[in-house]
Amino acid sequence: MRSPVQTRYEDLPDELAVFPLPGSVLLPWGRLPLNIFEPRYLNMMLDALKSERIIGMIQPDQNKSGRGRATAERPSESNIITLQAEPPLYTVGCAGRIASFEETEDGRMLVSLKGIIRFRIAQEIEGRKGYRRVKPIYDEFKADMEAPPKVDFDRDTIIDALKPYLDAQGMKVNMDVIKNLSDSTLVTSLCMICPFDSREKQALLECATLQQRAETLTALLQMGVFDSSGKPDGPRQ
Repeated sequence: MRSPVQTRYEDLPDELAVFPLPGSVLLPWGRLPLNIFEPRYLNMMLDALKSERIIGMIQPDQNKSGRGRATAERPSESNIITLQAEPPLYTVGCAGRIASFEETEDGRMLVSLKGIIRFRIAQEIEGRKGYRRVKPIYDEFKADMEAPPKVDFDRDTIIDALKPYLDAQGMKVNMDVIKNLSDSTLVTSLCMICPFDSREKQALLECATLQQRAETLTALLQMGVFDSSGKPDGPRQ
């Protein structure tokens, strides 16, 4: 039985407020904590709480400096959508539902966002109260709303690569907690918390399947350990 608070595909909004945040992605079934303090994003959260409680997380592409107004219904040649006077956005993001929030005494909002489904930008539309909005296309990602499938990967390889990778990044995590996560939660959580660069994060987001995401995650962790060892490596493309 579907939970009464679980979003149905047919109830997804036709227009979506988006939060451009470099180096951070939300994945379906993942949880992303947000510390909201900018007035425009406080406006966005308050507006979302009055409706479907859904916003879109998406990365700006910091390697592009072009400007222009998006008109393509479904971009095929480029993976960048732009709007005049705003930084370009990747075309694929993830819609999330505000699962919980807390107001602080200094006027911030602490939000927990639950990933629902990825989307592709069809068109960026006029913003509202300072925040950006888009027309999303969800159809190619409909499977995101189903229970995470079983994924076949070598947990030991990921765990073995994870600790030296995090040590090299100066990050501390409870490895006992990590080891007890289910396969799908392990892959999703590590993709979101590991400090990969924006392009690597986007590659993880756009993986067609959870299986592909697990394989990409393993490769990124292993490359990160290799790179941090001081051995020569070529420029990332």
